[in-house]
Amino acid sequence: MKVIYFDHAATSWPKPDGVREALSAYFGEAGGNPGRSGHRMSIAAARVVEDARDAVARLFGASDPSRVSFTQNATHALNIAIYGVLKPGDRVVTTSVEHNSVMRPLRHVETLGVSLDVVSSEPDGSLDLENLRKALKVGARLLVTTHASNVAGAILPTAEIAAIAHEYGVLCLVDAAQTAGALPIAVEASDIDLLAFTGHKSLLGPTGTGGLYIREGLHVEPLLRGGTGSDSAHETQPTFAPDAHESGTLNVAGLAGLAEGVRFIQRVGVDAIRKHEQELTTRFLTGASGIAGLYTYGPASVSARCGVVSFNIDGAVSSEIGQILDDSFGILCRTGLHCAPLAHRTMGTFPTGTVRFSFGYSNTLEEIDVALNALREIAAWAASGKQAGAAWTV
Repeated sequence: MKVIYFDHAATSWPKPDGVREALSAYFGEAGGNPGRSGHRMSIAAARVVEDARDAVARLFGASDPSRVSFTQNATHALNIAIYGVLKPGDRVVTTSVEHNSVMRPLRHVETLGVSLDVVSSEPDGSLDLENLRKALKVGARLLVTTHASNVAGAILPTAEIAAIAHEYGVLCLVDAAQTAGALPIAVEASDIDLLAFTGHKSLLGPTGTGGLYIREGLHVEPLLRGGTGSDSAHETQPTFAPDAHESGTLNVAGLAGLAEGVRFIQRVGVDAIRKHEQELTTRFLTGASGIAGLYTYGPASVSARCGVVSFNIDGAVSSEIGQILDDSFGILCRTGLHCAPLAHRTMGTFPTGTVRFSFGYSNTLEEIDVALNALREIAAWAASGKQAGAAWTV
């Protein structure tokens, strides 16, 4: 049975061939520790890191690559930003469709004396900017918002949001975990203060990679302190970028793969990737609209969403549907609450959650058609056979 992979919002698969080749080349030719020695393999490893930094900076429209600090993932980057900017007595604003990578650290700093205001999003995941403006008028230190919901797929207008935040002297942190590599991002043109990203999703790199963009002139207190391979004569943490936020040995092999993933994206073009994912999403939503008992969530317009579609089928729970899709049709997806319980409360799908299909550049229209046929069978069973007590049979 051919596997159809619709779980790119969790991690992309398969990776481009060049990503695997880059990892192999690193281990064979540049396996040293970057910045820790002066020998050729250490220098080669440092070159791998800086090549990755340059590639990411170009993709995100950052003129100074040193403003990109590498992390383990987007969660790590978000924690650096949240704990490094906020202090007791500050106020932070966010939305009701955020991932737990945002909500859990925000709920924690709330216990430390930071005031938290959650602006209610619409059930489709979109955000009323007037409601956001009202929340920011009161005053805040930081606004944290996703670029696109990992559940509803709704894309938020980050440039407009950043402009509103800056009207009131509020810093803007964007969680681009779902969009980096799949949607155009221009941090300087959009005047974004901080942008967290992960490397293993639409950037097509390995797990254990990610980073935080910090605009010039903005101080973010380090989350970790330790060896950086620089300024070694001093026992205090370096204050210059990117070293201030890169304590400990980086995942150099992962960054070699990340750099190649980014180069693949640059060769194909973000606009081409975006167009392809829109075609996939359109095909799915059009077909799904004709399946009795199947309900999709998120914006009606494909232009207002990324390649993420959540849905449910009357008479069946999401986990049951996901298991049938895997066992009987070879279709891999994610079910449940997607580490975003507040988003599901906003959508009205808590506590049972949804089935989530998330499409990537490697998917095809033919795979969408196979999935639609599978969902027609499941919906028919849920509406008739299951109600009569018949179990699903492969």
